[in-house]
Amino acid sequence: MIFDKIKQFRQSAYTLLGNGKDAIFDLMDAVLTSPRVNSFVELSVSPVFRRAWSSLYRGLHHTRPPRRKLMKLYIEQLPSEGRPLLAGDHTAWSRPEAVTLKDRTIEHQPTQIAGNKPIAVGQGFSTIAWIPEAKGSWALPLRHERITSFETPLSRAAFQLKQVCQDLKVRPIAVYDSEYGNASFVKQTAGIEADLLLRLRPNLCLWSDPPPYSGKGRPKVHGDKFKLSDSNTWSQPVAILELEDPNWGQVEILQWSGLHFRASAAHSMQLVRIVASGKSGSNRSPKPMWLGWQGEKMPSLEQTWRCYLRRFAVEHWNRLAKQRLHWTLPNFSTTAQVERWSDLSPLMSWQLWLAREIAKDNPLPWQKLQTDLTPGRVAQGFPAILAAIGTPASDPKPRGKSPGWQKGQPRTPRLRYPVVKKTTPKPKKSLKITKQKPA
Repeated sequence: MIFDKIKQFRQSAYTLLGNGKDAIFDLMDAVLTSPRVNSFVELSVSPVFRRAWSSLYRGLHHTRPPRRKLMKLYIEQLPSEGRPLLAGDHTAWSRPEAVTLKDRTIEHQPTQIAGNKPIAVGQGFSTIAWIPEAKGSWALPLRHERITSFETPLSRAAFQLKQVCQDLKVRPIAVYDSEYGNASFVKQTAGIEADLLLRLRPNLCLWSDPPPYSGKGRPKVHGDKFKLSDSNTWSQPVAILELEDPNWGQVEILQWSGLHFRASAAHSMQLVRIVASGKSGSNRSPKPMWLGWQGEKMPSLEQTWRCYLRRFAVEHWNRLAKQRLHWTLPNFSTTAQVERWSDLSPLMSWQLWLAREIAKDNPLPWQKLQTDLTPGRVAQGFPAILAAIGTPASDPKPRGKSPGWQKGQPRTPRLRYPVVKKTTPKPKKSLKITKQKPA
């Protein structure tokens, strides 16, 4: 039954990949069966890649992965019961030396990835993924797209959420980190059929709902200030919950209602503060976490907190894509190749998810056995599954040897593109006109 489901999924994806689908499927199988490669072209020597090395690039040149059709194929795999939990994130593909790659921008990265530099030159990508399990590292991307220099991570994330919600039958819960916890993102997602759970920075200021109109003057837009870092400005919480968690220790959850950002007064939200003591015996205690709920009926305080904790699975997928799926390994020279290659990472992740129930743990000598397999462990056992299900790609057809570059033919140097620096327009200051007294 599961074998048939995987074969049907792969066959459906095969029909959507365009002219280069045979080489693309061989390429994906080579990635899933090759845990370590030193260069992109090294994938062509994999036993499952039955074509010449140049077919790696030729397949990416001819294929046109339809993102919307692939997204609908992914959504068909979602269970019909329950509300889906979606998680959005923004990650970077660092390309500091690719001077001929168009549309590079300055991207922020974690310090442990970028070395001592918190920023890097490259291209940003926005991902929205379905989180299937309450625990674990599984995250299944529905869309994984490049952020162009003409847009921001917030606008791309709002577009992705809108596209996904149009094909979902149930109103989802969308979880985002503090990069998206601001008024701009709340306003851009106001008309989307989804509930938002946003992490807020601890230095933000919120505002309560205005008091009733007194009948004089202009109606007030904001009420009292609620500064997250100043407890003197806090009002009385509407709900308090205390619980014991084996990983977080003693947890206290507070809730306030009727708060909003200053720039989005029409969109009220619920505010949640989580304070945990940490594991027993540990000298470090977690910092307080602030969450904002914007949408329809809010779940219980404990469920709201658990929902946000599940968001960290998308961080595990970013690491899986870069390390195991070799997403950032190639050095492509065009943005078209970058985008087509990036569209294959979600497709490979979904194949691993569908194969998890029949995959046998094949640990390396220094690894421990696992009962609930992670995506990396499923990839270690994927060669046996691939031998059983086969491939929908057709056999290669020999076409002879390429004549190559003609002797004496001049070569045109590639264009070099500058790094695009995004700037935020500053509001213009109004000029004060002073009347001069007559002499």
